[in-house]
Amino acid sequence: MISGGQHVKRIDTTLSVALAVLALASMSLTPRTADPAPVPQAAQKPCGTVTVAAAADLMYAMKEIAANFENATGCTVRVSTGSSGNFLSQIENGAPFDVFFSADIEYPRKLEAEGIAVPGSTYPYAIGEIVLWVRNDSRLDVSKGLATLRDPSIQKVAIANPQHAPYGRAAEEALRNGGVYDAVKDRFVFGENISQAAQFVESGNADAGILALSLVLSPGLKEKGRFWRVPEKLYAPIEQGAVLVRASPNPGGGQAFLEYVKTPATAALLGRYGFVLPAKVKP
Repeated sequence: MISGGQHVKRIDTTLSVALAVLALASMSLTPRTADPAPVPQAAQKPCGTVTVAAAADLMYAMKEIAANFENATGCTVRVSTGSSGNFLSQIENGAPFDVFFSADIEYPRKLEAEGIAVPGSTYPYAIGEIVLWVRNDSRLDVSKGLATLRDPSIQKVAIANPQHAPYGRAAEEALRNGGVYDAVKDRFVFGENISQAAQFVESGNADAGILALSLVLSPGLKEKGRFWRVPEKLYAPIEQGAVLVRASPNPGGGQAFLEYVKTPATAALLGRYGFVLPAKVKP
């Protein structure tokens, strides 16, 4: 026989179990707000990773451009810098770049003609300039222009390798037209690209160099030396161009990055590095 107290106690226990079951069911049906769904990767990085091959004269400028693009879009930019001629060969052999920024616009045009670049995508982004540069501790007077290189104390003159670097070809041409090529040709030290030529002079492994204006105006060299602008009449314009690679792993990202380079803000940045800008993109 069950007493009245025991009966009430059993009802209370049964009710507690029922309420617990209802509570668990309610928790499983109610959406959780404490742990939001993860944001899709595509939304975090709308154009993924953009892979850029850039001429060595763009080393510092491109670093800024890439950072600005990443901040504006959430995309990632991976930049490789080197000689334009070497990049041309790599792309012709299938290197997986999205965009190619060459110091010689003829290279992008060649890739288009070969069917390796996107038809009609070649874009002239700037014209480069060359300068005679020496370190601050040099006794050479660069205000004398190319004639400075006749100084017998100079043992090495750094230029980029003219076989595959447009700035090297411009340096050779300027020295020939300036009448000093024969006096310095036996003292050349060739950089694999214009950035390496600059490193030779900066480190003291060369006494002077014919370098890209964009590099000597960069944070890396601006306070370390003195320069003299080589007159533009002494060498053909260094017309530089970019192009979209047809076999790009990320064609949408490459297109977005190239369009960003065409903006007035990016043109202004290139102008700060001494590049002459295309007339249609003046900041």
